Amino acid sequence: MSAKAKFAVVLSGCGVYDGSEIHEAVLTLLAIDRAGCAYQCFAPDVPQMHVINHVLGAPTDETRNVLVESARIARGAILPLSQYDPADFDVLILPGGFGAAKNLCTFAVDGPNCTVDPDTAKAVAATHAAKKPIGALCIAPALVAKVLGKVEVTIGDDAGTAGAIAAMGGTHQNRGHGEVCVDAANKVVTTPCYMLNATIGQIADGAAAAVAALLKLR
Repeated sequence: MSAKAKFAVVLSGCGVYDGSEIHEAVLTLLAIDRAGCAYQCFAPDVPQMHVINHVLGAPTDETRNVLVESARIARGAILPLSQYDPADFDVLILPGGFGAAKNLCTFAVDGPNCTVDPDTAKAVAATHAAKKPIGALCIAPALVAKVLGKVEVTIGDDAGTAGAIAAMGGTHQNRGHGEVCVDAANKVVTTPCYMLNATIGQIADGAAAAVAALLKLR
């Protein structure tokens, strides 16, 4: 690898139930750094679908912005996803959390009939068109399948979600802790993370495996 690879990391808020899964997001950033690469965080500048009290697991009457909340994870070093240009990056990666299925798309509500946030759809499609690798963790592979259609991904072994991916034109492969599904033809790498009952160490293994596989596709 002649130059330090640069990852664009797409966040979807801050918190497992209504945004990015924080462990997955932070451990993805750590894996990128430990691989000797650089990253820039992005998020769409849109309202969250809703806000969840993470103590009670219940919705509140608050309103929050996806970009503003994602900036908490990025320590403020974040850009609107509308500014993403695949020409400036080597890899695009999307950590999971319900925000990926609520804020980046409507999969949590609409399943295979979901719509994708326009900036998110554009980022995934443009990266694919540029023949650059795309990574997705946890539930985020469902979003990639919605945008790309005929793509091979994993979300672990959940039959219902796998069926929804098939309905969107994708092919699902069962994978376990720390394992990845590599669609070499489409340059897509996915890993289950918290779609399985996982420990934080297993999340770290999955993130590191995904980053390593993505770098091999450059």
